[in-house]
Amino acid sequence: MMMTTTDELIYLDNNATTQLDPAVIEEMLPFLTEQYANPSAGYGFAAKARKAIDLARERLAALLGCEASEIVFTSCGTESNNAVINSALQFEPRGKHVVTSAVEHSAVLRPCQDLAKRGCEVTFVGVDRDGNVDFAGLEAAIRPETAIVSLMWANNETGVLFPVEKIAQICRKKGVLFHTDAVQAAGKIPICLRDTAINFLSLSAHKFHGPKGVGALYVNRRTRFRPLIGGGGQENGRRGGTENVASIVGLGKAAERAAECLPEEKTQVRAMRDRFEKGILEGVPDASVNGCSAARLPNTSSFLFDGIESPAALMLLDRHHICCSAGSACRTGSQEASHVLRAMNSSGDGARRSLRFSFGRFNSDAQIDRAIEIVPKVIEKLRQLSAPARESAQIHQEPAGIAPEA
Repeated sequence: MMMTTTDELIYLDNNATTQLDPAVIEEMLPFLTEQYANPSAGYGFAAKARKAIDLARERLAALLGCEASEIVFTSCGTESNNAVINSALQFEPRGKHVVTSAVEHSAVLRPCQDLAKRGCEVTFVGVDRDGNVDFAGLEAAIRPETAIVSLMWANNETGVLFPVEKIAQICRKKGVLFHTDAVQAAGKIPICLRDTAINFLSLSAHKFHGPKGVGALYVNRRTRFRPLIGGGGQENGRRGGTENVASIVGLGKAAERAAECLPEEKTQVRAMRDRFEKGILEGVPDASVNGCSAARLPNTSSFLFDGIESPAALMLLDRHHICCSAGSACRTGSQEASHVLRAMNSSGDGARRSLRFSFGRFNSDAQIDRAIEIVPKVIEKLRQLSAPARESAQIHQEPAGIAPEA
């Protein structure tokens, strides 16, 4: 077992981003130095870059269980999501209606909210207290004029999995396109797209130990698609702009490594997550796991701690060199409570009292042991600090003329 010191960084925010796999760095380096050609050029020097992109496409297709020709490289998952929604609305002649869920990442929610402001009708389907999508409500929301249904495969805050393959089948029967934001799912759970009715899938390399600034979009070969970015005809005319060769190479290698490590995600990473949850639940009274009764990713724990405020907990954990989050990294610093946790329980204040811990294959057992030791102490200290304030508030709320008990 690896040893950890008290000042070692313990990174438990792998849903925000991941450490680059050393094998990925090694594969990228030549394309950041001597192999700098534009892959669209016509000489042999450029052919090496084109060949590297083709290999990356094949490696990603192998991870996703699809054809290499169905892969479009983009800058990130956000671009992929926007490209799909934009394309679907341009092609759909029957109307302008989109169905999505209330717990999507902002990369889907924001475009849908913007569409609603411009007159497009959007249905946001709710979830239950465990984060499961309202299946009956979803099916009822699909109408003849629906252009596309877009649902995430795995929630970035809770890790809750949606039954996207089943939902895609329903959409196919109704003649509606289906897209899934699989940014958190790709590389963590097995995916075989050729066996599904999924039309589009989005992903981002930095969520599975690849570089930031590069993503991909799966477009089923039988599905029409109009590019979001026009240009010089790169990516078979589906995404303009000179390819980010080094990062695409890194994405391909990260996909290959992810495929090799899927058994490790299922066993070792899940074991770390489960051991952490058990240790925290045993060490912290009045703690619970958000979405614990639902199917979840093997690496994600969203905890609700009574008697604390998430921002204060994050600050104190940071002093102990533990990195986690209050929800999506894209929300950090915002004063708004998590829309995901509010959708799961609109009547409670758990959205302001939750912390997300997400694990990866570069975490060690010793780091988990250290986190299990520190987190309960941090929660207890915060509760002690907040207790006088709560007591004072209760005193001031007593009816006039009634003295508080001694």
